[in-house]
Amino acid sequence: MGIFDIVHDRKNTRSMKWDMLQPVFQSSDVLPMWVADMDFQAPQAVNDAIIQRAKHGIYGYTVTDDDVKSSIINWIGKRHNWEINPDWLTFSPGVVTSLHMAVQAFTSPGDDILIQTPVYTPFYKVIQQHDRNVIKNPLVLEGNYYTIDFADFEEKLKQGVKAFILCSPHNPVGRVWKKDELEKMAELCNKHHVLILSDEIHADIIYPGEQKHIPIASLSKETADRTITCMSPSKTFNLAGLQASYIITTDMEKKKALGEHLAKQGHGMLNTMGDTAMEAAYLHGEEWLDELRAVLKDNYNYAKEQLEKHTDIKVIQAEGTYLLWMDCTALGMNSNELKKFMTYEAKVGLNTGKDYGTDGETFMRMNLACPKATVEEGVKRIIDALNK
Repeated sequence: MGIFDIVHDRKNTRSMKWDMLQPVFQSSDVLPMWVADMDFQAPQAVNDAIIQRAKHGIYGYTVTDDDVKSSIINWIGKRHNWEINPDWLTFSPGVVTSLHMAVQAFTSPGDDILIQTPVYTPFYKVIQQHDRNVIKNPLVLEGNYYTIDFADFEEKLKQGVKAFILCSPHNPVGRVWKKDELEKMAELCNKHHVLILSDEIHADIIYPGEQKHIPIASLSKETADRTITCMSPSKTFNLAGLQASYIITTDMEKKKALGEHLAKQGHGMLNTMGDTAMEAAYLHGEEWLDELRAVLKDNYNYAKEQLEKHTDIKVIQAEGTYLLWMDCTALGMNSNELKKFMTYEAKVGLNTGKDYGTDGETFMRMNLACPKATVEEGVKRIIDALNK
């Protein structure tokens, strides 16, 4: 049995995914395949580093030093072919925190901010909670594959959009944007003087055989200076609870403004274990990650094949992330009916597509970052419930 086949008991660990079933689904009798963390242990090197640090027994104020920065720089250079400077790095508890800070630092109440829907739910809050306006550039579903409507994209930018929050790779639709798509988005943002806030938290989770992730800021100096890139090892190595992420900013004036805004909110440093885990993951996690990517692709292929063979659900073609975007339109249910059916009939806890925008009204999102046995059980429950 491989490390990714082990079914770990996560109950009573204060796990949001496993211990919040009653508040979220009003049922404790569901298989949780919703919130985006993994049911896999982190790489052994990460666990060893945390245990070793804990043995010291003193958890005082912690500095993110040059060794940690070097681990990030080397990782991004090797995995994403982007040479970054340590002076470009700013640290933050999480990517969503970073987006909140950037929206406050670089836009004003009443400004328009563009997103490509259906998209990660916190993007809406990042905009609306600061009294900015959500402008939608809906992705186009062609067959089972999403593309960008560039005519609409430019038309919206022309109307005075101040910033664009890019989800790359895209959650929930699983797109890994191709170079020509990124170049076109960058070209239009440069043309219309629109700031790019790029959430690249899923950058490392690309299926084997697919093109590599390309950071949009790596395309050109002009694009880099217009971009705030938000990255983290949290999705890659299942470290979300340790709260460690970073922001890459090549424009030093923007970096200074961002740092000042983080300081105003009291975000001055990472926690000790997050700092330790990030360095260990980037130094020693590559082999683990490559094995994980193969497991995720296998899980995706299995779920897609079984659901499309035995039900009317269509699975959207994905190139990355560990999220399955399920088109349930043919089932003839609205969003509330779908949620109730999956929860109480299939007894599987999924994310409701409507949460990602009205474009997701008849969709559901399934988390595939779990042992194959869990995927098989979740898929079986859905098939059996539909066949009833």
